Amino acid sequence: MNKQKSLIALAAIACLSACNPAREGMQKKDIRLITVAPGHFHAALVQKTMYPQVDSVVHVYAPDGSEVDAHLALIDQYNTQSDNPTSWEEKVYRGDDFLQKMLAEKEGNVVVLAGNNKHKIDYITQSITAGLNVLADKPVVIDAEGFAALKQAFTSASDKGVLLYDIMTERYEINTMLQKAFSQQSDFFGGLVTGTADNPAITKESVHHFFKEVSGKPLSRPAWFYDTKQQGEGIVDVTTHLVDLVQWESFPDQVINYEQDIQFVDAKRWPTQITPAQFERSTGLKEFPGFLSESVDGQGNLSVFANGEINYKLKDIHAKVSVIWNFEAPQGAGDLHYSIMRGRYANLIVQQGAEEQYKPMLYIESTGERDAKAFEEALAKAIEQLSSSYKGLKSEAVADGRYRISVDPSLITTHEEHFAQVTEKYLGFLQSGTIPEWEVPNMLAKYYLTTKALAEAQTVSAP
Repeated sequence: MNKQKSLIALAAIACLSACNPAREGMQKKDIRLITVAPGHFHAALVQKTMYPQVDSVVHVYAPDGSEVDAHLALIDQYNTQSDNPTSWEEKVYRGDDFLQKMLAEKEGNVVVLAGNNKHKIDYITQSITAGLNVLADKPVVIDAEGFAALKQAFTSASDKGVLLYDIMTERYEINTMLQKAFSQQSDFFGGLVTGTADNPAITKESVHHFFKEVSGKPLSRPAWFYDTKQQGEGIVDVTTHLVDLVQWESFPDQVINYEQDIQFVDAKRWPTQITPAQFERSTGLKEFPGFLSESVDGQGNLSVFANGEINYKLKDIHAKVSVIWNFEAPQGAGDLHYSIMRGRYANLIVQQGAEEQYKPMLYIESTGERDAKAFEEALAKAIEQLSSSYKGLKSEAVADGRYRISVDPSLITTHEEHFAQVTEKYLGFLQSGTIPEWEVPNMLAKYYLTTKALAEAQTVSAP
């Protein structure tokens, strides 16, 4: 009976996705943004461009301090940039009662959230209760308690006729898009193999850095970014993107039922050591604040559980996702990504290393199931079929049975540009009043897996 009730609940959520986020849709300029507690630079990246559907006046509610100052500085930078300057007008309220003030005034209808993840689900819940749509940076939740609240939030969103959506930028990286597209060419790819725990059908690995540049300037991190109780551990943070891509690429447009379609195998976590000098360089603070004292080791370094790995099965297909955080990338490098989808006839590999000048690149290699001539002919046919969707699509042999895939440079966009693409997709949902039926159930599936993996990994590594 309980299982039957759960399935009914999932069906209701799917109905919400297809039918209910904005019942009559929103017309041009009807969308007005509210930015709440912008503690992460992703909040500003949503406004790096203008949108014809969105009013230029944005209301900001935040506690006073350096975080809102940094956010407004980025908005000002975008307003004054020489290339396609924006024209946002920020109306700012500063105060400890920022959330209550926002809920009382409701100066807009879309709340943008990117900041302290500990409080994010509470902001989401209260915004939805007030009848506001929410566009939230990942991760939406960082533990099992948050996941339970997220399920209720989607139910409330259905009742209120509003839309909660998370910012999945990696769906818009062209090599990932091509990896997905080639995997769906069944005659060429041959479908995903089942794989094993030791040799999964899908592997996605991501390397990130605490110290980096954003919009051409060094990024200053808030001290809480290093507190996993506030930011979340790596296994529930960046892995959100990776789990999302596994679902989105492997089973496109399909509803994932997390109770039936996901089988957890195992997970692990480990820390990154941050020295006091690195912490000061990243945050500007000369000492670790008191809330980080429990994470300082005997050598005086900060241990941040920013790294993690999850092994699981999705619809009987073995998958592995892992994330690593280093302090800073080597000179000339940046965040890294590796992904492989293993099919019967071909492996689809995205690499982003020194050979690729630290820019992602898609390679296709033969599994040997076909002879060289047959594989080349199949690849040429797949490229021909996809060329109408991807301008300038072509392959170049780089080794026996291995090909590098490229497209017209106009299709290559940056990580910062992806935020506008996600936002435009979300605005389209709001305007049409519809969202694909798989989106909400698959968000639940994603956060079910990450929060369950965290709980399991913490149990395994507990002293």
